[in-house]
Amino acid sequence: MTTAASAPKHAVGSLVHARGREWVVLPDSTDDLLVLRPLGGADVDIAGVLPGLETVVPATFAPPTPGDLGDQHTAGLLRIALRIGFRAGAGPFRSLASIAVDPRPYQLVPLMMALRQDTVRLLIADDVGIGKTVEAGLIVAELLAQGDARGLVVLCSPALAEQWRAELRGKFGIDARLVLPATIGRLLRETPYGQSVFRPEGFYIVSTDFIKSPRHREDFERNCPDLVIVDEAHTCVADSTAQVSARTSQQRYGLLRALADDPGRHLLLVTATPHSGKEEPFRRLLGLLDARLATVGFETRAGRDLLAQFFVQRRRADIREDFQDGAHFPSSRDSAEVSYTLHRDYRALLAEVLAYARETVRSADGALQQRQRWWSTLALLRTLSSSPAAAVRSLNTRAGVQEADTPDEVDRTGQSTVSDPADTESAESADEVPGSLLPTPTPPAAAADPADPDDAITGAAIDDDEKARLVAMAEAAGKLAGPTRDTKLKKLVATVTDLLDSGYRPIVFCRYIATSDYVAGHLKKVLNKKGTEHPVAVASVTGKLSPDMRLNRIAELTGTDENGEPAPERRVLVATDCLSEGVNLQESFDAVIHYDLAWNPTRHEQREGRVDRFGQRTDNVKALTLYGADNPVDDIVLKVLLRKHERIRRATGISVPVPQQADSAMQAVFEELILRGETPSFEQEGLFESEQLLVAEQLELAWESSAEREKASRSLYAQNRIKKEDVAAEVAEIRAALGTGEEVREFTRRALGALRGVPADRKQGGFTAHTDALPQGLRDAVTAALGPRHPRPVVFHDAPSAPRGEVALTRTDPVVAATARFVLDTALDEKFPAWQRPARRCGVIRTSAVRRPTTMLLLRHRFQLSLPTRDGSVRTQLAEDARVVAFHGRPEAPQWLPDEEALALLEACATGNSDPGFAADHIASILAALRSGLMDELRLRSKAAAKELEASHHRVRTAARARLAGLKAAPQGDPDVLGVFLYRPAATIELGADA
Repeated sequence: MTTAASAPKHAVGSLVHARGREWVVLPDSTDDLLVLRPLGGADVDIAGVLPGLETVVPATFAPPTPGDLGDQHTAGLLRIALRIGFRAGAGPFRSLASIAVDPRPYQLVPLMMALRQDTVRLLIADDVGIGKTVEAGLIVAELLAQGDARGLVVLCSPALAEQWRAELRGKFGIDARLVLPATIGRLLRETPYGQSVFRPEGFYIVSTDFIKSPRHREDFERNCPDLVIVDEAHTCVADSTAQVSARTSQQRYGLLRALADDPGRHLLLVTATPHSGKEEPFRRLLGLLDARLATVGFETRAGRDLLAQFFVQRRRADIREDFQDGAHFPSSRDSAEVSYTLHRDYRALLAEVLAYARETVRSADGALQQRQRWWSTLALLRTLSSSPAAAVRSLNTRAGVQEADTPDEVDRTGQSTVSDPADTESAESADEVPGSLLPTPTPPAAAADPADPDDAITGAAIDDDEKARLVAMAEAAGKLAGPTRDTKLKKLVATVTDLLDSGYRPIVFCRYIATSDYVAGHLKKVLNKKGTEHPVAVASVTGKLSPDMRLNRIAELTGTDENGEPAPERRVLVATDCLSEGVNLQESFDAVIHYDLAWNPTRHEQREGRVDRFGQRTDNVKALTLYGADNPVDDIVLKVLLRKHERIRRATGISVPVPQQADSAMQAVFEELILRGETPSFEQEGLFESEQLLVAEQLELAWESSAEREKASRSLYAQNRIKKEDVAAEVAEIRAALGTGEEVREFTRRALGALRGVPADRKQGGFTAHTDALPQGLRDAVTAALGPRHPRPVVFHDAPSAPRGEVALTRTDPVVAATARFVLDTALDEKFPAWQRPARRCGVIRTSAVRRPTTMLLLRHRFQLSLPTRDGSVRTQLAEDARVVAFHGRPEAPQWLPDEEALALLEACATGNSDPGFAADHIASILAALRSGLMDELRLRSKAAAKELEASHHRVRTAARARLAGLKAAPQGDPDVLGVFLYRPAATIELGADA
């Protein structure tokens, strides 16, 4: 396929022959070690070759064989296959050709901000569900592609580690190692003695809490890669008066502070809630990016300009216009409240619990015991509002606050286990039922087994009367189980049934493990009664499952079974808030039911964000909030927090975290309920006691003030300073060079049809194709991408995203990429059977699209690209581009066509056949001309393409205010001639002399 070249030059982008095949020389090659990629191969095929030990000779790309003729579609298939296969694109965004994601225009704004900085320091605070992971990944991919970063570490919670690994591997081709408590033992065994698990050039996903411990932190800091992403970064800071997780947050902050102190380390902080309503933690977070941000006044122009360099935050409304091309993003979220009335037995038990709480707190001896009793009774009220199962569990579990030694310690413990504070470290371990059982000072005569929750009441140090009362309440709670007396559960069954009948697939969010399991068990029973026409699959996912087990449980509910049968469309997932962050469920679910009210509106936003996000195929998602109309606990949470939050959000368009005053407001109102036995009416201010009214007013004023401040500041943030239009032309040009959406769709369908995939149109758009009859190599690639039990036939979606096991018709989808590579490989190798070669390198086509003989050449240019780096040096990289050129007349005297006319030939339809011998002779004459005068013209065009490429890089770097000194693009060798196609006038047209 190659012929020996005259000069033994091994510059970047040049071709060499070694080990029996042809290779492209890549950057980082030296005289002693060549880094090579097979011609037409992928990055996984890259190899190192030692010229001193192996024979390496310069090579040139072999011309086509004149007799290897194809039909009218050959040229188009070959051209698109080539462009889809590019992994070293020529455009200014070096990584776009090698990633498996098609970024939306707004997602390029953080990347542009990063390119403006010598050391990248950004806080990406976009709304839930609009792609912060992709935005961070784009920056990572670009820094690695340009050589400005060597390695990567992602700091996150263990529950999100597997998802981060899947995102990095599937979308950005980064294979990261998990460093978690469950994996560290194996990693240490695999690491040579005396060496660190971490290497500066490695890729890692690390548990933040694991690595912050003194045992591991020093080694990590010493060997940490130069690029760090911190997920849910708001959990790593706390203000000096924090009541919850203060020590944990301080340890996390200490770790980040140490990492940020390295001036050369890139740091990306990612969170949808950067501001918890408290200024100090927000400032500490910003201070990690630049010390000036910790104190600068944002009311000044200088302060706002400084912030705009490091902070980007967009809401859904800001980016809605970027989804007008049919990409899947919900146009609306239909939110509603669904009420129910307590059964008389449930209401009676709630009244008994309130009376017990009042007496217990009032009779406390001293501040410590009073705070302990306060939180234990509040836990009992909340669990009873959740479910009978949670109440029984709480009544049989010792209160965690009993271990506290001071009132302040009691409050910290109570807030972390009973409330949903904004600065809680995670919902990860917060779904255990909080205990409400407290001993009396008098020790019991005989103690029972404290490890047995069922024996907790009888074994606790409680006097006989109180013990009998607690036992009676636990028994009464147990009798409420089931939809007969638990009207909340009954209402849920009706609500879920309505959603299922309307085609929705809901997630039911509960506060506690006991509630989730209780709800899932009853739903499974009620929705699948004997004789049910359409069975419903139900599963419960809670914090008692490990992160891997949670993903497996979801996969069992939503994926194909062992026989390859698809998941049931009628399905319900019941979960605690262990799934409210990080795990994306939009491909399998499209409605959320808040079975339990969160005591923090942000938690509701997080829950709904699991389905209301990019990739959701349902245009109108549902969010339903279940509440007890006569439940005073629900009444307080709704009126003090949830409804005010929603009212402010609708009025200002801003979802603002709960202000600091919310804790004291909730405390005041619950005191009113528990100590005085009254439920305040929030709609009639006259019923407020003056103290409660003042606290509530302060909360609302603080909340509205915070909303107005954030609304006003939005116009000052970086996303409004860097316009995506500044790079839109460059992005469009890059996308066109790599294959437009319509081209990719047409190519995939036509190629699979030629390869016996039997594509068939779908009413919903896209098509299906069968994989069983595909060539073995392509069939194996499809199985590797979709899994061995993928649905058959395979569904190809005419959209930028697709559910698991299906294909999105984009150039970056693994199945599309595998198809393109197979088509290109077989076109270049004549040894494959004819039916497996839908693309050929030559063709002679009779068509009415031309009036004179016209030759089209498919070219591949390689460029040596010199890019200025942040440290002032220049780095050499390889770039590739595909071009189509055409000329009228004889090859000895060509009349060159404009580019648009050359491209139009790809759409020409054949109107007649050409004799194979005649066609081969004509192709041979064109190839002969390539060895003489034609190549001179192609070299000039290669130089012109290099100048265009250099200008494109110059424009983007100018917009990003990046370095320009040393920027240069130069052609590397002669362009490769991949295809030669002659178009002859149709026989019905009177031919000229040169026909």
